Amino acid sequence: MRLNPSRRTRRMAIGAAVVVALAGMNGPAIWGYAADQYHDYKINQFEYKEKNGHWDVVDVPKEYRINTIHAALLHTGKVLLIAGSGNNAANFKAKSFRTVLWDPRKDTYKDIPTPKDLFCAGHTQLADGKLLVAGGTQRYEKLEGDVTKAGGLMIVHNENPDKPMTFPAGTRFTGRSHHKTFESKDAVLVPRANKTGEGDEVKVTASTARVYVEALGKGHEYETGTTDNYRIEGLTGVDAQNSYGIANKLSFDKKDFQGIKDSFEFDPVAERYVTVDPMQEARWYPTLTTLQDGRVLSVSGLDEIGQVVPGKNEIYDPATKKWTYLPKERFFPTYPALFLTDKGKIFYTGSNAGYGPADKGRVPGLWDLESNDFTEVPGISDPDVLETSMSVLLPPAQQQRYMVLGGGGVGEDRKSTAKTRIVDLREENPRFHDGPDLYAKVRYPSSVILPDDTVLTTNGSGDYRGRSNSNVLRAELYDPRTNSTRPVADPLVGRNYHSGALLLPDGRVMTFGSDSLFGDKDNTKPGVFQQQMDLYTPPYGFRGERPVIKDGQRRTVRLGEQTTYRADGAKSIAKARLIRPGSFTHVTNIEQRSIALDLTVTGDGFTVTMPKDPSLVPPGWYMLNVIDAKGTPSEAVWIKVPVAEELP
Repeated sequence: MRLNPSRRTRRMAIGAAVVVALAGMNGPAIWGYAADQYHDYKINQFEYKEKNGHWDVVDVPKEYRINTIHAALLHTGKVLLIAGSGNNAANFKAKSFRTVLWDPRKDTYKDIPTPKDLFCAGHTQLADGKLLVAGGTQRYEKLEGDVTKAGGLMIVHNENPDKPMTFPAGTRFTGRSHHKTFESKDAVLVPRANKTGEGDEVKVTASTARVYVEALGKGHEYETGTTDNYRIEGLTGVDAQNSYGIANKLSFDKKDFQGIKDSFEFDPVAERYVTVDPMQEARWYPTLTTLQDGRVLSVSGLDEIGQVVPGKNEIYDPATKKWTYLPKERFFPTYPALFLTDKGKIFYTGSNAGYGPADKGRVPGLWDLESNDFTEVPGISDPDVLETSMSVLLPPAQQQRYMVLGGGGVGEDRKSTAKTRIVDLREENPRFHDGPDLYAKVRYPSSVILPDDTVLTTNGSGDYRGRSNSNVLRAELYDPRTNSTRPVADPLVGRNYHSGALLLPDGRVMTFGSDSLFGDKDNTKPGVFQQQMDLYTPPYGFRGERPVIKDGQRRTVRLGEQTTYRADGAKSIAKARLIRPGSFTHVTNIEQRSIALDLTVTGDGFTVTMPKDPSLVPPGWYMLNVIDAKGTPSEAVWIKVPVAEELP
């Protein structure tokens, strides 16, 4: 049934007509205003919304507006918005770290005490519905001209096999040759030395740990140019002999962001962070991927001295709350797009964000965690502009087709691309092929899988962090069945770096964030963080009646099991989808996947059957949608898929 136009719509139509008439009499001075009025009128017409969807602004109270860097949909239906210090050095210095919990259904907000600076952490959904958040910010970057104290990496050694050594922040290291003194900025634990052999064959190998140090005073007279051995002040006797520091050049070079080891589980029911064991490595910009057995893989990031973690990857066990290293190393740039795929292997699409050499760890491929073998997947176009590209497991997930969208050059390179690239991992020799071009050349596009098996992509910028007013206010829907796209309603604001998007249980999409480097075309004014959140209602939200799942209570369904629901409009139901809630940051949302379920429709309801493969359906909470023949989805109900008792 079509809706009659509201009074507001009729007034807008009359107003637009009057403005157009006035424009004819008053010339070009009024045309800009007239065009805006007509555009506002046009996008609010029902016929337009039915075809293109519609954007609305979320009216967030001022006290809850934050620099949202990370967002995750929880199984309570609420969205966790994490800023940490929000890329604001003043907030970091003041230890002002923010998290806000938003309930889209009730439109309510709640401040969540934030224990550490979780700015640029990694996060993933756990099997029990908690959100694992690991890493974050230990120290902000300093550009070369802003560095006032010489500093760098100190490697602390311990040659005592019987005693670990702990050194607090503020420990001083004095060079034995140049006699210059440096002070550690953080505490450091150096394990016992490694002892092997017996009797005369005993061999002791020193253990090491790394810590960032700075000179006591400002000025170039404090920097060093050569490698030196450092005495640790306060140590005497055997401890002084066994423990020492070694550092290379300690200088005024640019200091990158530095990561932390801290890890937390956010409990959606208690609505608080719970501390768990720290990671083995400090990480800033890591990727966390939930595996088929419920454990979590943590990869890459900048470490405690601002260097990309050199291939030391680790696993979190939710049962023990502890982290352990993988036995073999493999290097990736920061925030790599790592998807759980068939037989528990990890597919790296080549998408990444931020840091790492241009010639290392950037080739797509399949990674076997057990053997550490890596099989390259060839054919990707524009391989030098994969940084800040978006990657999506196309729906339905059973088809194992992945799309890589847009991207830019390494670092602050001005290059970007409109390319999309698609690969089918079911092929005997998988190879990327180009899909349809995006609406523009963009870095930082946000893509969201919708319940009707289309993919919404929105925003991005042509240049690094929106430089030179390069934000792109465009959006489109991609249909994997036809390999085609079509434009939809334009977003309301520009979004680039530190932006993202999530599917909500009611089928709408929320968008957040943007961190433009500059605020003008000439790049002379500093940018302002975009705190506005918007909601996009896709075209299916304007089709009138939609299927309704009447049994809304939560339930647990194991892999391979069936479950039955009552539903209004059951006869119209054509398919069912199980959608994992998203967890988005830095053009990375490897959580989202939409799984086709076997469906049997009855007179007043339906029955769905879970797949048996835990690599396809990793444990955790999911949204269940049913979709009618017109492509209109129901609102979601929540299903918990527990850890498989026996993994293949």
